[in-house]
Amino acid sequence: MALPLLRSRLLTRILGLIAAILFLRYLFGGRDQSREIRSNSVFERVAISGNVLDVQRYPFLQARIDRDDRPDILDTIINNGVDDFWNRFQLPFMTSSETAQIDAQIVRSAVDELLSLNGWVAAACPTLIRPFGQKEANYEELSDPSHLYYIAIVIHSADHFLVDQLAVIVQMARRMGTRNIFVSMLDYDSQDATQTLTDLCEAIFVLLGIPFRIRRVSAMTEDPSAAYYPLEEAHTRNLVLEPLRELYEKRNIKFHRVIWLKGFTCPNDIFETIKVSQLNEAAMVCGMDWAEHNGFFIFSDRWRTRDMDGDQFRQSKSSSNQLAGPPRDAVGSARYSQHLPFQVFCCESGTHIIDPAQSYYRGIKYRSGLQYHNTTAHPDQSEPKWDARGDCQDSSQAYFCRDLWVEAAKDPGADARVAEGMWDQPRQRAKRQEADVAEPAVDDETPGEKRADDDPAPLAPPMQANPGPDAEPDAAPNIRKPVKDSSDPDANVGSDFDAMPESQDDPALSSPNQEEPQLAVPNSAFRPARILINPRCVTTYAGVSHTQLALDLFGGERESSVPDSERSKYLLDDWEGAPDSFVCQEQRRTGGRKATKTQRRLAFSVYEELQRRGF
Repeated sequence: MALPLLRSRLLTRILGLIAAILFLRYLFGGRDQSREIRSNSVFERVAISGNVLDVQRYPFLQARIDRDDRPDILDTIINNGVDDFWNRFQLPFMTSSETAQIDAQIVRSAVDELLSLNGWVAAACPTLIRPFGQKEANYEELSDPSHLYYIAIVIHSADHFLVDQLAVIVQMARRMGTRNIFVSMLDYDSQDATQTLTDLCEAIFVLLGIPFRIRRVSAMTEDPSAAYYPLEEAHTRNLVLEPLRELYEKRNIKFHRVIWLKGFTCPNDIFETIKVSQLNEAAMVCGMDWAEHNGFFIFSDRWRTRDMDGDQFRQSKSSSNQLAGPPRDAVGSARYSQHLPFQVFCCESGTHIIDPAQSYYRGIKYRSGLQYHNTTAHPDQSEPKWDARGDCQDSSQAYFCRDLWVEAAKDPGADARVAEGMWDQPRQRAKRQEADVAEPAVDDETPGEKRADDDPAPLAPPMQANPGPDAEPDAAPNIRKPVKDSSDPDANVGSDFDAMPESQDDPALSSPNQEEPQLAVPNSAFRPARILINPRCVTTYAGVSHTQLALDLFGGERESSVPDSERSKYLLDDWEGAPDSFVCQEQRRTGGRKATKTQRRLAFSVYEELQRRGF
């Protein structure tokens, strides 16, 4: 009788001990996985306060996932060199923790020297011309301890500018504080030196105490001809944002702004764009991406950019008259000519700033259409006949922009305006209709040559192939020239040069004489999404003469005729509703980023989108 009683007591004590261990583990820690962001424990929520991005207190804020550890032919040589340097020059002098700090300072000096001598970002940025005395601007308010910034980078065989991007991150960390930024890098199946450079980034982030997650993923398909680029684009961007969502869901950490870093962008340009975003409470503010081609610069990323008339940006040269700016709508063109931020329907030209409170924290994710033809899996099948009124199969960023407009429309004031029929056009659109802001003349064209953009912009011919990068920037939209093959397969990797191979025009989906749609409820009835472009934030790519680009865009003027005040430089007083239609430039076939893109004009109704989503 006593033996079963003893066994029962022993079992009870063991179970109690296990329960106590589990409770203490929940109270003070959680799962012990350094690469995974852990939830706040009860003890942290009650007793610990302070900086939430402290890597010394939370080591899981620095993580490297899926590193490529395959053996390399030079591994032995490199390891021998590292061991020799450590044993001969480092270890004999590190006699205590005090000398270890001196050694770390030497490494930091070496890092500074590396970043200052590489490329142009650290060295040439302070010398580039900018209007309104941008170089002397004070951005101290950006370093508010309560403002956290999330830096997102997608890398695909882009070793030609990754070190310069690292230099920009280091300079931003110095201005904003290492505990106020989080860096998320995604290496998407790079086949160049990107893997080695991400090792360098990891070492520098650890040394400086910058929170980060660096992750490498393989391609969605082994055959590039079977890749559907919009789907790849959405997939990689959502992966980069995983730490943002994890920190919000597990630790209730909210970031002030998300900085999508692309190409070469000067730190001061990024700081100014953040300031534009803050003052306008904007959902998204983009820079302008310029690609060098045949000795001049043209605006790139046209696939993702639409003005407030829903039109594609012109293929303007950087040296063109400022009155011939890329935006086609009169208000945007007038502001662009003065280097002022202007409203657009959609953008993602180069480095851009996003307010997560108006987007990611509301559940918006990057997505893409799935109605595409797999030319690799079904080479013998003819391309299906597409629905003339079907959804636009454009880039994931264009979907994201339309989601921003629909999300902004979820405003109680909008319901009242719709119910009462109060949907007058905004002042700026009325001004454009009354021709108070006329389309400016262009005086830099060849004498006797008529510019295609001088005519009123008609509805875009449906399913018309988009001109390649060899098309003349001032040529009519229906003129196409073949794209030259490059011996370097990675020549344009990392940028969207809107390149595509020459092909026959696709059959028309609707009549070219299609009229502007009449919406049941105009888009002006709803609260507009605040999407802007800051033309003074310039993004470029490798091999670009940045000084010449700055001269083309801003000239030699040190100041502008616009009054030097933050309101006149940054703030928009009037916001337009979304256009009733837009030019849909879409990719219907697989084939990667260089697959054929076609275009048509489609209606865009915020009201119908809300109804379809159950609002």
